[in-house]
Amino acid sequence: MSLSQQIEEKKKELKLLKEELSNKRSGGNSFILKKTSSNVQSFNSSPVKIRRNLTGHLGKIYGLHWAQDSTRLVSASQDGRLIVWNAKSTNKLHVIPLRSNWIMTAGFAPSGKMVASGGLGSVCSVFDITDNEDNNLRTFLELYGHTGYISCNRFLDDQQILTASGDMTCILWDINSGSKITEFADHHSDVMSLAIKPGDSNIFVSASCDGTSKLWDIRAGNCEYTFKGHQSDVNVISFFPDGNCFGTGSDDATCKLFDIRVGSEVNCYLHDEILSGVSSIGFSLSGRFLFAGYDDFCCYMWDVLKGKVVTILEGHSNKVASLGVSPDGYALCTASWDKEIKIWA
Repeated sequence: MSLSQQIEEKKKELKLLKEELSNKRSGGNSFILKKTSSNVQSFNSSPVKIRRNLTGHLGKIYGLHWAQDSTRLVSASQDGRLIVWNAKSTNKLHVIPLRSNWIMTAGFAPSGKMVASGGLGSVCSVFDITDNEDNNLRTFLELYGHTGYISCNRFLDDQQILTASGDMTCILWDINSGSKITEFADHHSDVMSLAIKPGDSNIFVSASCDGTSKLWDIRAGNCEYTFKGHQSDVNVISFFPDGNCFGTGSDDATCKLFDIRVGSEVNCYLHDEILSGVSSIGFSLSGRFLFAGYDDFCCYMWDVLKGKVVTILEGHSNKVASLGVSPDGYALCTASWDKEIKIWA
């Protein structure tokens, strides 16, 4: 056998191995957690109740994000304002007027010194909220580069921020210079959400209207793996607390849990009576519960292992557009198109 024939044979063998690996990843794993946790005790109810109501927005609330101190949070509304709240006292700490009313996302820097917003204006605005008279509430920076709406933003630190956009890309920005560092382009439709891996800011995941989620390595600048399984737009994505898995929520009325170590779906959260799309998700600090906000005005609390609904958190009178579990794990915050923010514990 000639050298060229040997090379062709090796290529064929490699192709077969890749196909076999792909089949093993996608075949029969979607309910693996339900199977392996059959002997684990179930939760039949939860004492979670509304503890605080944050009122002040005059338009639909689209985004919120907790600060690392688990006391403050920032919310974005189509009343054209960002509000920084003290979630414990319900006081407004900062009210930031924006250039556009069409705001879709808000993010808090890990240091707590900055917040950011983005929306239909295709601009990510970064604000300094330190209590200094000279720079309090000033627009620290405006980041131009996306050609579509900005659906999500998340700070890596005080020097870098990631944005997701309807132009099918994510961009990593240098905050000090206002320049684009890396553009991540592999989705085939609007990117709706992103999440940074806990403990490793070099890794992030993105969710798109192309029905897929993707795992990215910032250092390589490439998509490391594409996760499929949803039958419609994937609206939101969130990392599991240990960083080895992530959850997604879709317009197909399901949430899914994917394991990045094996590149496979390991659980699916669906119910015959839930027909609405999922707009927001978040995990409890222990990872045992998944909170999901739906277009039917409810927030469902799922048992991550069992794949069953533990309880339904009712209180909003419109779509639950965004939610988040505080970093210390003691509180859940939900924001709705009914113009209200609720703190649950």
